[in-house]
Amino acid sequence: MTFDEIKQRLKHYTVGIAGAGGLGSNVAMHLTRVGIGKLIVADFDVVQESNLNRQFYFRHQLGAKKVEALKTNLLAINPELNIVIHSIKLDALSIKEIFSDVDIMVEAFDRAEMKEVIAEVFQTEYPNIPLVMGNGMAGWGKSNEMRVNRFGNLYICGDGVSEIADELPPLSPRVGICAAMQANVVLELLLGSK
Repeated sequence: MTFDEIKQRLKHYTVGIAGAGGLGSNVAMHLTRVGIGKLIVADFDVVQESNLNRQFYFRHQLGAKKVEALKTNLLAINPELNIVIHSIKLDALSIKEIFSDVDIMVEAFDRAEMKEVIAEVFQTEYPNIPLVMGNGMAGWGKSNEMRVNRFGNLYICGDGVSEIADELPPLSPRVGICAAMQANVVLELLLGSK
């Protein structure tokens, strides 16, 4: 497929992204660059200086709601993108309501308990909608240990073991690799594998 053909196909799809931090903001950026038609993004947080090492935000956006800053940044890439934002702290009920009509769902939470919540919602309520998750991206190096594991309609990107800690912070390269892997899985599901 040519890039124009890819964009023509992708413009008909909707992808949900739960979380607009290191994973979510970068997945959204990648999908916007390739021509996804619609994004639904939810996050409650604001842009902080500590986010700038790995998230798709800029210094002048400090203090802004992440979803609003992200919408601005994505529309600067592709003004034709249909982006729906929700500034909300997600829970099981709001996840179920906000993301009920997506073709594919991307999980981009920081906290393990929220990862569990979204996995449970999608496996019980929307088992036919693929869920693409991230797990294990802290630190640096070991790029070849990052991979995609599939369990039915659940796809987990990362190394599965590198938990974030003070001595193993989330840094742009590995977070970016994981986000790119998630976006690539979305493309593979929507376009088929080569």
